[in-house]
Amino acid sequence: MGRASSDSGEVKSGSLRSGPDFPFYAVLFGISGMYLLLIIGMLSADLWYAITTVDGARLQSLLMDKNILSSIKLTLFTCTVSALLSVLVAIPAGYLLSRYQFRGKTLLDAVLDIPIVLPPLVVGLSLLILFNKMPPWGKSFEELLGHNFTYNVPAVILAQFTVACAFAVRTMRNTFDQISPRAEQVALTLGCNRGRAFYSVVVPEAWRGISTAGTLAWTRAMGEFGPILVFAGAIRGKTEVLPSTVFLEISIGNLEGAVLISLLMVTIAVIVLVGVRIWDKGTGEQFYHD
Repeated sequence: MGRASSDSGEVKSGSLRSGPDFPFYAVLFGISGMYLLLIIGMLSADLWYAITTVDGARLQSLLMDKNILSSIKLTLFTCTVSALLSVLVAIPAGYLLSRYQFRGKTLLDAVLDIPIVLPPLVVGLSLLILFNKMPPWGKSFEELLGHNFTYNVPAVILAQFTVACAFAVRTMRNTFDQISPRAEQVALTLGCNRGRAFYSVVVPEAWRGISTAGTLAWTRAMGEFGPILVFAGAIRGKTEVLPSTVFLEISIGNLEGAVLISLLMVTIAVIVLVGVRIWDKGTGEQFYHD
């Protein structure tokens, strides 16, 4: 009799745990869906405005404009260089923060996040002061370099890199945190030095994180405007990238052109994100197959 009562209690408890989950899923999808609808709404509004206000001739003339073409080329070039530099810095920095404990680590971790939380204009202003006003005695860094760094293409790359690299470092640290150090330790016991174990064991396991960090850095660099405006300017045919083009088109009252350039940036971002995910999935499956 006591056994039957016990079994009945277990059944009732189990039925309570597996009760209807609709309210839970409704909350999840409801909250997530609100943000998704906001993004879709913004993109749909841009697309609707472009379709209803821009004719084919205007679209063709805009896409064939030499300033727009120059802006597209410069954007693709600078974003690629910035992303490569970001990954090059993020891999060792993320590994250091993930694997080692040392004095001042918390402070270092916080400093690396400063470009994320600072207003973009402040980042650009700080770079401008660094290269043109520091040190307060003797020659400035730009004079020591012997090159007009500010308001040139290198300034665009540095402004993009300064912000994008912070996101890449955070991504790589999270990646290394999720990788067990056991395989690396086994490699060390088998005679590998620390560098060989890192490149032979850790880097292949972190490949997806590296791909994500590079993609995030690239797309973040493409969206940068504030630091570029202050440090490199928005000079037509020289330092003009796509965000600068949007700003310049708005400043002369060409809202249609600004919307079309914005849609072009969205298209480029989607192509990059989808392409990298497909490539990453293919290389990941090949890696696990091998």
